[in-house]
Amino acid sequence: MTPFSCPNCDRLVHFEVRICPACQFSLGYDPRAGAFLFLGDNLTTWRDTNGDAHEVQACANNDGYEVCNWLVGLDENTPYCRACRHNRTIPDLSVDTVPERWGKVEAAKRRLFHTLMKIGIPLETQGEAAAAGLAQGLAFDLLYDPSAETMGQPQILTGHDGGLVTLNLIEADDVERERVRRAMGEPYRTLLGHFRHEVGHHFWSRLIQYDPDEVAGFREVFGDESLDYATALQNHYGSGKVWTDDYVSFYATSHPWEDFAETFAHLLHIIDTLATIGGFGATLAPFPGPEAHPGALVDFDPYTAPTDALIAQIVPFSFALNAINRSMGQPDLYPFHLSPVIVSKLDYVNRLVQRHRVQPASPTTAPAPAQAA
Repeated sequence: MTPFSCPNCDRLVHFEVRICPACQFSLGYDPRAGAFLFLGDNLTTWRDTNGDAHEVQACANNDGYEVCNWLVGLDENTPYCRACRHNRTIPDLSVDTVPERWGKVEAAKRRLFHTLMKIGIPLETQGEAAAAGLAQGLAFDLLYDPSAETMGQPQILTGHDGGLVTLNLIEADDVERERVRRAMGEPYRTLLGHFRHEVGHHFWSRLIQYDPDEVAGFREVFGDESLDYATALQNHYGSGKVWTDDYVSFYATSHPWEDFAETFAHLLHIIDTLATIGGFGATLAPFPGPEAHPGALVDFDPYTAPTDALIAQIVPFSFALNAINRSMGQPDLYPFHLSPVIVSKLDYVNRLVQRHRVQPASPTTAPAPAQAA
């Protein structure tokens, strides 16, 4: 995402910031303004960089455990911010290790929602979807799994079903997540990656499933999703299937639904990475050699850009980013290769999103309070 600055002193700050490290003012992100505000006037009024007051309050999930730094308009008819109001269930906070990891989960989810709002994709809660007569809204169950924590045998599977994204809190344990990544042979496994993938399933249903024309277009690119899903997964893990250049990940080879979700997630990876690079004004000198590149510069809005513009920039920048990571003894930041077939799939998803772009709407109903589980 584009870098943000403190509205009081202009110091660059990270998206998770609560207190400006320079001027020490309390900060909160206002998703409707798309900027941080600072709490001035003896902690009574949220103000922007011009000193203008905003009628907002801190998200209810800031109380007690301080897991959210977003703000909510006083007219929004809910105490929860644009990201937290989609929570159906939060984890059991009585367990000592849970609050810190819940904070990591919510931080990743806010980054997800920032991108989804910037690309303008429809974002309805379950209540809003029901009121609009839609088949499903987007909701999250963030669950503590004692079996996974104490015995290494998860009983709760991270996944998606009918607009509900379930995340096992064990994924916020860096050691356990790395163990699973290695066991699964994955080049990349993060909380943000999980969220981007699982909401890809939701948007397949939201934008494609109930539109025959969209289904037909989807099948031309990804194949027939009516193939039995359970059988496809069984075959995927049991037949020694090979990861080819036609898929952005090995898991994408398992079924057209997973191919779409992995491609959707990858598009968000590219968009947000380029938005950050462009926000810093970074450029690259021309690349020499047989794959010469005239140089790289993100001088466009990645959230609305055509696919060819995105690909033209992510290729050279990803090489540079990987070189930087290797200089620190770290794995490649971007361990992927974009073949023509993968690019065509990314283009399908990008065009799909742009066809369904909407203006953000204020919620009409407040969700039920999140319950611990």
